[in-house]
Amino acid sequence: MGRPISEPLSDIIARHWDAIVIGTGIGGGVAGRALAEAGLSVLFLEQGRAGLRAEETGLDIGMADPVARAVRGLWPDPVEAEVNGQSQSFFAPLGSGLGGSSVFYAATLERPELHDLDDSPERPHPTGGWPVSYAAMQPWLDAATGLFALHGEPDPLSDIPCPALSTPPPPQPGDAMIMAQLAANGLNPYRLHTALRYLDGCAECLGHKCPRACKMDGRSAGVEPALATGNAALLTDCTVTRLGRDGPVITQVTARKGGDEITLKARHVVLAAGALSSPRLLLASTSEADPTGIGNARDLVGRNLMFHLNEVFALWPGRAAGFAGPSKSVGFRDLYFAESQRLGMVQAMGVDVGYGEIVHHLRGQVERSWLRHIPGAKDATRIPAAIGARLMGQAKVFVGLLEDLPYGENRVTHDPAHPGRIAMTYRTAPELLARRKIFRRLIRRAFRGQRTAFLTHRPEPNFGHPCGTLAMGRDPAKSVLDAKCRPHGMTNLWVTDASVFPTSMGVNPSLTIAANALRVAAILKDEK
Repeated sequence: MGRPISEPLSDIIARHWDAIVIGTGIGGGVAGRALAEAGLSVLFLEQGRAGLRAEETGLDIGMADPVARAVRGLWPDPVEAEVNGQSQSFFAPLGSGLGGSSVFYAATLERPELHDLDDSPERPHPTGGWPVSYAAMQPWLDAATGLFALHGEPDPLSDIPCPALSTPPPPQPGDAMIMAQLAANGLNPYRLHTALRYLDGCAECLGHKCPRACKMDGRSAGVEPALATGNAALLTDCTVTRLGRDGPVITQVTARKGGDEITLKARHVVLAAGALSSPRLLLASTSEADPTGIGNARDLVGRNLMFHLNEVFALWPGRAAGFAGPSKSVGFRDLYFAESQRLGMVQAMGVDVGYGEIVHHLRGQVERSWLRHIPGAKDATRIPAAIGARLMGQAKVFVGLLEDLPYGENRVTHDPAHPGRIAMTYRTAPELLARRKIFRRLIRRAFRGQRTAFLTHRPEPNFGHPCGTLAMGRDPAKSVLDAKCRPHGMTNLWVTDASVFPTSMGVNPSLTIAANALRVAAILKDEK
């Protein structure tokens, strides 16, 4: 292992790199690491700050000050969205710093199912299947499992081996009790696949930055090992504004660093800014040859935006469960494909619910009922909330991840007057609402005999799981990227974030992002 490249900015600008990687989340970090370890010179460009390794900040979507957000590695500005015809402005659970959003995530990296990628008569795929089969992706899923030090148990419903999966520490007594209750209801629970190395003193930093190299994310599993090879360098506070091309070749990357515009050059460019930002960069890269942006001749860049719908619910296991903290490790896939419908998996979120959250939930129920017309009805919820918290203790929060499907009207847009703003349009499809009803009914049945309550009532897109905005496919008329994750007709521009997904699948996207980044890096390093 060598030392990170340490050069003056002028030398970095003058150098012709083997690869420039835009973005340091899982897709960029993993791809850059693989290329650096293969001996290529790699320059990482990150819009946010490097941050401090000792930070333990969480993903606070309520913090509104843009400077405070930027310092903590959060996306500084609100997202502007039109959701089901209503304009909204909100802070999405997105990172903007070294490691991207991944430094804040709960480190649950779950494998997709065969039918997520493959088409078959038994389980037809809504797009005809990904251009990369499950069999072709499986070795890279195995490699990513090892790279991210995944600990967990194999899914009892799957016969696909997970050779790189490590045995997790013993479960909390409460988790074991929940799993036993689910098994008694005829389900097949297992320990979730978690990207933790479990070093001595591991505090399981789920949902916030880890000050040690224990939680594996885009920083600890990607950028930091890449820099340690001596073949990579990193520029933070560096906002890429456009790409320039000559025919099928990207010839330069234009960015702003420290208030100045700089131009960088490389043999290859890897775009991994995330499914909400990668398409915006291509749309901003206009020229006489690309009047609507690179790869956008058919107006597909930014379209087919997908999220999961979160079905969040609380489970009260009772004080006898003996929890020392939140439930973090229980999941099951019995509802993944049920009643001939593509649904999704159910998993613990690693969050507790107490008195305050119960009050909030009950007040929401009052607001949606005829009781809202009764004076003092909202305040009256405090009494049952206090009784419930005393009798049942802390609730454990679970979520069902309902698969979303691609629709062209759901898209990310680019406004030249506000180039840094994330803006999107999203409509919940009628078929998604129908599947949601089935999913919620089956979740209730799965937890029968236990105290549960849904905390989501309206459809809630998981804005931390955007994907699909630069989907890969076989047909250039229907997709932005080819099977190698290059824009159709391009030779040296590659994409390795969740924007490449043709469908959202029914699991967390991170492992598939990492596996595909490894696959693309292996292809790239062999290109002349």
